[in-house]
Amino acid sequence: MIRVMLAEDQAMVRGALSALLRLEPDIDVVACAADGQEAWRLLQEHRPDVVVTDIEMPGLTGLELAQRIREREIVCKVIIVTTFARPGYLRRALEAGVVGYLLKDAPAEQLAEALRKVHRGGRVIDPQLAVDAWSDADPLNDRERQVLRLAGEGQSAGEIAATLRLSQGTVRNYLSEAIGKLGVGNRIEAYRLARQKGWL
Repeated sequence: MIRVMLAEDQAMVRGALSALLRLEPDIDVVACAADGQEAWRLLQEHRPDVVVTDIEMPGLTGLELAQRIREREIVCKVIIVTTFARPGYLRRALEAGVVGYLLKDAPAEQLAEALRKVHRGGRVIDPQLAVDAWSDADPLNDRERQVLRLAGEGQSAGEIAATLRLSQGTVRNYLSEAIGKLGVGNRIEAYRLARQKGWL
């Protein structure tokens, strides 16, 4: 029996995925989380074999969840199920130890098959998306990504500095570096381009 946990902030999607997987005789949905923090708590409580998670969730993104699972050396496979066919997201997911990356518009039966495959030790990654991911490298480092994400949410340099416990000058330096690396004119353009590429 494959013990699965779902992490998805959209209730209707979460319910549909759970109902779909409960039809499979060899899959047991042991927990469902509505955000990243709940997913982290339920993961430690239920110890599933596989976590199926969305990328964008409140509290903790699916990528951050996967990274935390890897850093804590928890024995659990992670599959991303998302609407975003962005090479940057896939690249970061692979770096975080994710072994499956599926799009929500894929046929429903693919998810159950993907769960069985990763449970056996395999990977399930869209081949074309994988090629795109490795040909479009992310130029941002983790700190530049954090700063740019907060700037894109409308925070001022002072607010970002307080959030990340940095000086305002350091925040401005990170923003300047990010803008330069992306070859755009300002922080808003940098945020939009990085988000479009899936680097945030």
